[in-house]
Amino acid sequence: MGNVTSNVAAKFAFFPPEPATYGVTKDEETGNLVFAGVSADKNVEVHQLTTKPGNKVVATFWKHPFARFTLLYSHGNAADLGQMVELFIELRAHLRVNIMSYDYSGYGASTGKPSEFNTYYDIEAVYNCLRSVYDIKQEEIILYGQSVGSGPTLHLASRLKRLRGVVLHSAILSGIRVLYPVKMTLWFDIFKNIDKIRHVNAQVLVIHGTNDEIVDLSHGKRLWELAKEKYDPLWVKGGGHCNLETYPEYIKHLKKFVNAMEKLSLTNPPTKQLTNEPSITEIKHNRCLKFGKR
Repeated sequence: MGNVTSNVAAKFAFFPPEPATYGVTKDEETGNLVFAGVSADKNVEVHQLTTKPGNKVVATFWKHPFARFTLLYSHGNAADLGQMVELFIELRAHLRVNIMSYDYSGYGASTGKPSEFNTYYDIEAVYNCLRSVYDIKQEEIILYGQSVGSGPTLHLASRLKRLRGVVLHSAILSGIRVLYPVKMTLWFDIFKNIDKIRHVNAQVLVIHGTNDEIVDLSHGKRLWELAKEKYDPLWVKGGGHCNLETYPEYIKHLKKFVNAMEKLSLTNPPTKQLTNEPSITEIKHNRCLKFGKR
């Protein structure tokens, strides 16, 4: 029932750019995957990851030589990785972090079809890549979800109990609540962030524009209220849904948050584990937002 519901909702919630703004090719000399048509950066690595249902999702790791943390970035539902390159370069430089981002199934050069549950499988595969390929621990990760990307972000954050932090950028309470101000969570709703944020242990930073024309400011304020560990929110005065990065207070507040997370990691270092940290699959049993008809 859940997959059927998610597939129906996907017709209203997912708008991958068509055609994709980039392609993936293999470098003949090194055999590594590279972005075709996107300016080369020697500190970016491209991966093609297999999700639990068998989709191949594209992920990019933007490495900073002196990174304090790794930002696992889930973008909005009307963008793909090719449109995010400049932002990732800016965030990497200003925040001094690695950035791991990915395209959802059915987006960009990722295979499969977009759905709520596929975004969950997608981010799980990316997280497992961070662990297995880069040996990055939970305590070194800040999850970042923009718009619909807040769905997979809170899905993962509610399951990982030692994350360093979470950023919710123009986030949604749930899919249906973007369209209608319902009081109760409906069975056919998608991305039930209003329920999942209660299970997040990490510090949560909420960023939202006061003039957001797509996702009302009330979504961000309610998520902040429900967070167990609240960090000072950023309500961008006059900010809309797709332009918060253009406001100077955006990067300033993010830097402040990352600095605070670094101080927190020094005062509260991670405890040593007796066994290897399990992957998300072992824990489990098994650019902007648009809503409307295609």
